[in-house]
Amino acid sequence: MRALVLLALAAPASAEPAIPQFADETKSAGLATAYEGEWEYMVGGGVATFDCSGDGFPEVFLAGGAGPSALYLNRSPQGGALAFEKTDALTLDAVLGAYPIDIDSDGATDLVVLRQGENALMRGLGDCRFENANETWGFDGGDAWSTAFAAIWEKGQDWPTLAIGNYIDRKEEAFPWGSCTDNWLHRPDGDRFAAPVPLKPSFCALSMIFTDWNRSGHPSLRVSNDREYYKGGQEQLWHLEPGQPPKLYTEKDDGWKRLRIWGMGIASADVNLDGYPDYYLTSMADNKLQVLKDTGSGKPDYADIAFKSGITAHMPYTGGDKNPSTAWHAQFADVNNDGLQDLFVAKGNVAKMPDFAEKDPNNLMLAAGDGTYLEAGDKAGVASMAVARGAQVVDLNLDGKLDLLVQNRWTGPEVWRQTSDAGAWVEVRLAEEAPNRDAIGAVIEIRRGDKVERHEITSGGGHASGSVGWLHFGLGAAETAALRVIWPDGTEGDWLDLPAGTFQILHKSAAPEAWSPG
Repeated sequence: MRALVLLALAAPASAEPAIPQFADETKSAGLATAYEGEWEYMVGGGVATFDCSGDGFPEVFLAGGAGPSALYLNRSPQGGALAFEKTDALTLDAVLGAYPIDIDSDGATDLVVLRQGENALMRGLGDCRFENANETWGFDGGDAWSTAFAAIWEKGQDWPTLAIGNYIDRKEEAFPWGSCTDNWLHRPDGDRFAAPVPLKPSFCALSMIFTDWNRSGHPSLRVSNDREYYKGGQEQLWHLEPGQPPKLYTEKDDGWKRLRIWGMGIASADVNLDGYPDYYLTSMADNKLQVLKDTGSGKPDYADIAFKSGITAHMPYTGGDKNPSTAWHAQFADVNNDGLQDLFVAKGNVAKMPDFAEKDPNNLMLAAGDGTYLEAGDKAGVASMAVARGAQVVDLNLDGKLDLLVQNRWTGPEVWRQTSDAGAWVEVRLAEEAPNRDAIGAVIEIRRGDKVERHEITSGGGHASGSVGWLHFGLGAAETAALRVIWPDGTEGDWLDLPAGTFQILHKSAAPEAWSPG
């Protein structure tokens, strides 16, 4: 059973969503690590956010590609201008992306670093210090072009199962066609990792996520693949049962329908409020928004509702370029705090592909409450024309308003602080006892009138970009949030009534702990 959080929202949905406003603080914030490199770094370029200093504010790790990566300490005052200080704690080379996760459940966040070459598990030592734990933890980092990641705690395990997706064989003489390399499943063996299990067939993965798509209590592994570099491949869904080898869902046996896209990123949310996760799949040209056709069938058969939702984001909406878009990181979040899930998509040409837009602005698509979305990137001030890759939608200065951070190829990151007079909010953090201290695999359910909206808490998805920390929920005009937690072992917590505008740490066996910065 997943962890469940239920929130009661009083504000009705609006057909004309409030457009949030952002201040571009790129030059003053202190973030300066660009994602460098040529064809070996045409994908990747991730952003990771997590608190390693213990003050509650999220630090920022930026992939540097052919240049050095960097960790930045968050020095922002609450509600004030964004400010970061660069450290030398994680100046690794050949980094494509990173995902924070407390692997050994010691209370210090670790970092899974995807690289061109050997991947690295960087063990957190506290106070934003790290050491390479590959040898200590028996982790085989391989020598591939690693571009995707997901993690889950399988039942009965004290350590997580790690899935790593790999791209084309950079040493293949027939580059690039037909040269996809195996993805890997790293399962635990006590307090170490066993030898990785190849996931065959593999088709140049660029994003993956563990998801309980059918609410069975057994998450499956969903993989998004780049059709540019495989033959005969498709999007994938893998069965994952404890103690059993992974097994592909097929059309013949399971009803899984073949889908081929230029798969770049995955974002998940319960968009249609049927209680099951829906999936936004980024691609070149039109993007997909998949919902289950029949939740009672038990089959992973999905309909694409992107067009009727106005969320295909298939070409630039400003700037004059009429060529198709290239979309990478996608993330659902309630950016304007009205109680509806909006969608941010980072955009950018692979390099200079002439058939695709070079002026390709990021999308900020606001939910209107009637199943459709309004493009507001230009009006909100975040329609950058830089060559974007990874991103995070995250509250960087802990004022209850979500900010935007994007890593760009060659030109460096951009960061926007939200300055809107937004609606009510609450931010919570699930504090589980070891193992799985951040309750990865939890589900957050929000009561929207007579419906309930579910959110899976995942480690993975997006494009080479991960986050762990405060979980943000807009409340509209509501003054309180009614919620409960069902922990990963099935234990149901009591119903709670939390005041809006607060940070709350939720424990399994104790009362909620109100927290404040400073």
